[in-house]
Amino acid sequence: MNISNADRAEILVHALPYIQKYTGKILVVKYGGNAMINETLKDSVVHDIVLLNLIGVKVVLVHGGGPEITEMLSKIGKKTQFVDGLRVTDRETVDVAQMVLAGKINKTLVNLIECCGGKSMGLSGIDGHMIKSSVKDERLGFVGNIEEVNPQPVLDVLEKGYIPVVSTIGCDDEGNVYNINADTAAAELAAALGAESLISLTDISGLLMDKDDPSTLISQVTIKETEELIEKGIISEGMIPKVECCTNAIKKGVKRVFIIDGRVPHSILIETLTNEGIGTMFEE
Repeated sequence: MNISNADRAEILVHALPYIQKYTGKILVVKYGGNAMINETLKDSVVHDIVLLNLIGVKVVLVHGGGPEITEMLSKIGKKTQFVDGLRVTDRETVDVAQMVLAGKINKTLVNLIECCGGKSMGLSGIDGHMIKSSVKDERLGFVGNIEEVNPQPVLDVLEKGYIPVVSTIGCDDEGNVYNINADTAAAELAAALGAESLISLTDISGLLMDKDDPSTLISQVTIKETEELIEKGIISEGMIPKVECCTNAIKKGVKRVFIIDGRVPHSILIETLTNEGIGTMFEE
């Protein structure tokens, strides 16, 4: 696609108010779904994050990696069991989770950001005891419930101009390691950082009145309205915990929370630097 220099200048001028809104502010991006697996989408996400960083937005990338954990467990001959949609995580499984999340995925993302011209540093919830955790449910083993978030390691990295990439592994005072739900960790970290916005990349276009009809997108929703939508069954199953993480972040002071479609190239830039918005925005 050929774009004239005049058109490029016009695009930048239109983006100016949004750049001014976010410059110097913290933006937390929860990264998951197809955008983590599809190489083209992964490249799009990384370029979006580097661009935002270069115009002065303090971007924090929080990632999970459930499919990769399952794949590694399969390679070592270990079957994955789930209870109420959550992975049963014994000592061996949490060791694998730590290796995959804090090792392979985290460092791959750091490397991609660096290759795109950004400066990045990988962290996990263990670093600086950032995410202090406890057992969520005895049946699940080392699946963590977040007790406390120490944002200082992330703030220190941001102050030096780096993009923090945070893997969702937590720990307790006894040295036990826990696998943490990425949506929960992103919401709690965003609140602890006093973030301007939290963006959650998903594999759907946002909240839908009819889950089978993308044209029924709910572009804005209040906390009270989400409760009503849950009661009516419009928000159901796996979307309930995602939505609750979004509303909890709002309750704890995050100014804007979005669920957007990570399958759309450059969806982060579309949401932050245009007036169109492509997902669902949560508000009080």
